[in-house]
Amino acid sequence: MIASVRGEVLEIGLDHVVIEAAGVGYRLNATPATLAGLTRGEDARLYTTMIVREDSMTLFGFADTEARELFVLLQTVSGVGPKLAMAVLAVLEPEALRKALAESNVAALTRVPGVGKRGAERMVVELRDKVNLVPVQSGPPGSGPAPVATPVREQVVDALIGLGFPARQAEGAVDAVLADDPGIGTSQALRTALGLLGKNR
Repeated sequence: MIASVRGEVLEIGLDHVVIEAAGVGYRLNATPATLAGLTRGEDARLYTTMIVREDSMTLFGFADTEARELFVLLQTVSGVGPKLAMAVLAVLEPEALRKALAESNVAALTRVPGVGKRGAERMVVELRDKVNLVPVQSGPPGSGPAPVATPVREQVVDALIGLGFPARQAEGAVDAVLADDPGIGTSQALRTALGLLGKNR
């Protein structure tokens, strides 16, 4: 099991990063918020979990161990696989996810593309008592948003589309965010846009 990867960031995609460690480039799937905290050419450490299937081995990377443990915990729910678990963590950061589960907030969980009311209720029932067993941990120092090579609007719109939101809806939300704060960073713009889209669902 690969528990973490540390090295130079070689490539940052919409849903993954490639980090070179000891001469090997590791491709790690990650949420947009995690990717926004990385900078190409700089060193980074991501905590990882590996999903092994008959035809693939996939690494998932997280800024801290709390997010990683919640990712694993989400997959204990019937019908929740790695892709949906990543979508949950993309829309709801660990603290918000804990709160939603503890308060049986089905509406917050259904903001996630692919999670219906029945699925959200199942998450609440199965995880409400387990979520508090996951230790709370903040990210490493300097893990905040970093400048990205592409324009903020394009990056955030592409990330939202990747999460399952319609293009027109994603563009409208991002435009509204940028109109309020033209200098906003990519990570914060994504969080704010997700909040707007959640209210409009």
